[in-house]
Amino acid sequence: MRNTAKLTTAVLAAGALTFGLAACGSENGSAGSTDTSGPLVVAASPTPHAEILNYVKDNLAKKAGLDLEVKEFTDYVTPNTATEDGSVDANYFQNQPYLDDFNKKNGTHIVPVVTVHLEPLGLYSHTVKSADALKSGATVAVPNDSVNEARALKLLAANGIITLKDGVGNEATPADITKNPKNLKFKELEAAQTPRSLDDVDAAVINGNYAIEADLSPAEDALVLESATDNPYGNFLAVKDGNEDDPRVKKLAKLLTSDEVKKFIEDKYDGSVIPSF
Repeated sequence: MRNTAKLTTAVLAAGALTFGLAACGSENGSAGSTDTSGPLVVAASPTPHAEILNYVKDNLAKKAGLDLEVKEFTDYVTPNTATEDGSVDANYFQNQPYLDDFNKKNGTHIVPVVTVHLEPLGLYSHTVKSADALKSGATVAVPNDSVNEARALKLLAANGIITLKDGVGNEATPADITKNPKNLKFKELEAAQTPRSLDDVDAAVINGNYAIEADLSPAEDALVLESATDNPYGNFLAVKDGNEDDPRVKKLAKLLTSDEVKKFIEDKYDGSVIPSF
């Protein structure tokens, strides 16, 4: 986690453990807090989520009467557990298939508020210039969480690199590959580790936010890239069920889907992050 974060992942992870062991918060899944007088604290991945939030904080929030505080996290677990146990008020880092899977597996009650952007998933390599140039037996790193692994495999399948079983959904694993002409081997890693694996594997499927953090340009560097058309993986602002009507959340949702934020995303990320509103 970056030094700029004001609350460490370790601290919130401890809170998440308490939540997991003692069911911190209400047992019926209702919102853990109704106090809306303080700042709205939002957990976010550093890039692009926290950057977008900080643009709102620095340029739009004061005029809208919103006191916004941004906490950065580099993993895909703590933002949801922290939102569930009330350590933060909201989060901005994930897509619907990931959230559905997370809620099901962890008994959490996180719900989306508004979709803001898409980060196309891409295949990257330090050794080859095209997917066709991957050699037989090449090793490809993929995210190890179930939704992003399935998304990675579907990206490879959509580009003819592998073939998956008909009808396979968001739980696809390498076991669902029916054709693998290049005999690719798959190395499952935490999503945040995939960019660092590029010196050790032949290629890696990397989430857009982690690609950008690693100075990779999805629009220019990816060997293959997800299409934005009818893509279900838009990233959204999310809260614990019952907190959707928090007036601070409503203000932030409106600002995140404003013309100013759309222009900021388009200008800053040049196609590597795409507005979804």
